[in-house]
Amino acid sequence: MSSKLNRRQFIGQASCAAIGSVTTLNTLYNLWATNNLAGASSSSANDYKAIVCVLLAGGNDSYNMLLPKGDTEHAEYLHTRSNLGIAKDQIIGLSGTNNDRTLGVHPSMPEVAALYESEDLAFISNVGTLVEPIANNVEYRSGAKKRPLGLFSHSDQIEQWQTSMPDVRNAFGWGGRMADLLNASNSNSGISMNISLSGRNVFQSGQNVLEYSISNRGNGASGIEQIGTSEAGILNRLRNSTMDSLMADIYGNVFKETFANLTSQTIASQKIFEAAMAQTGTFPSIFSDDDHYLSQNLRMMARVISAAQTPELQQNRQIFFTTFGGWDHHDEVLNNQVFMLGAVSKAIHQFFQALDETDSSLRSKVTLFTISDFARTLTSNGNGSDHAWGGNMIVAGGAVKGKKVYGHYPSLDLANDLIVSPRGNLIPTTASDQVFAEIARWYGVSESDLTSYVLPNFTRFDTNPMGFLL
Repeated sequence: MSSKLNRRQFIGQASCAAIGSVTTLNTLYNLWATNNLAGASSSSANDYKAIVCVLLAGGNDSYNMLLPKGDTEHAEYLHTRSNLGIAKDQIIGLSGTNNDRTLGVHPSMPEVAALYESEDLAFISNVGTLVEPIANNVEYRSGAKKRPLGLFSHSDQIEQWQTSMPDVRNAFGWGGRMADLLNASNSNSGISMNISLSGRNVFQSGQNVLEYSISNRGNGASGIEQIGTSEAGILNRLRNSTMDSLMADIYGNVFKETFANLTSQTIASQKIFEAAMAQTGTFPSIFSDDDHYLSQNLRMMARVISAAQTPELQQNRQIFFTTFGGWDHHDEVLNNQVFMLGAVSKAIHQFFQALDETDSSLRSKVTLFTISDFARTLTSNGNGSDHAWGGNMIVAGGAVKGKKVYGHYPSLDLANDLIVSPRGNLIPTTASDQVFAEIARWYGVSESDLTSYVLPNFTRFDTNPMGFLL
């Protein structure tokens, strides 16, 4: 006799089981979702588009990434930044102005400057997580406007950049929510449209679609690995109603049966992925095996993109994610930035070179953007900077209306009414929601889905397009 086992009962029983056998943590999470819930997607698209999210984890001191070069503004910058400032003659100047300010980039970022001048890269200035607009430090201090939860906290802010829900703690990311809607665009549901080079992440976690984790080695598929006790939380991810259909019958060993089925699906998906990747090149003229791991991760993304519409993968929409950590520079910020900003610049340049080598039309079909927990204080703590708020981000790709800085680059004078502390902590003038909405619209999310599901906080801001994407 068979009877239905609900999700809660399954998790309760399975969590008591000893998980000492094999698992496929990098792919298992998303298989039940992509294989069984593809029909739940509300939208589809026939053209190819991909977005790439690069998380600079730890809090990028981005007023040394995009900085003033005009005489007056640079003098103001040096006065505030003190020993963290970069000399004017070292800054790589950029065409155009923002708020009548002449700007430039860090001397370690010539590749980013070149992409900017070729109109394939733009900056978004003074952007950050916001629950609602806060006009100045008077509104901030009055408490009349809501602030993001855990403001200045690494864990809270890094989550909010990925969920775009700054007033609640949430397990689902806006990339995952887009995938929920557009997953039907992909004919092959055995491989998630969300592909991660940095394992589990909030950004790609949707109600129905989760990430497919790969490595930057070999053909990317991570394969079957031994499970460790710290990874037993896998059962907590099996929480949607899909499990009801998977568990329609009670077996003698319910966990064993379901686990075996999912493992079998995982192996099949791994073989499909490996077969597709075996047909791709490794771009030896562009990347070196000695390159930074961010470059290696972006090389693998370029390979996956080049195989996206092969008979094996059949994907029209893909979302990629990678993390570059170590940006919490409370000390040695200048020395660290020389290497780390240089690695970002080189990796982004190599990535678009690889796309061009595959197919010159791909550049216009891929949009890359950077996010970080927050910017950092404008003033020095002695040899570094501390947690702050509004900062600068990069958006790049052939569809980007580049050679421009969007948003409002602020005065870096500590008398600026956007400063909320003596350390030089800026209120964002552009909400992360506004940036993400532009990307989501370009990606194919409808206006109704955008505000009702993907970015429910967006309607609190100016909903007109920012204009940085075609």
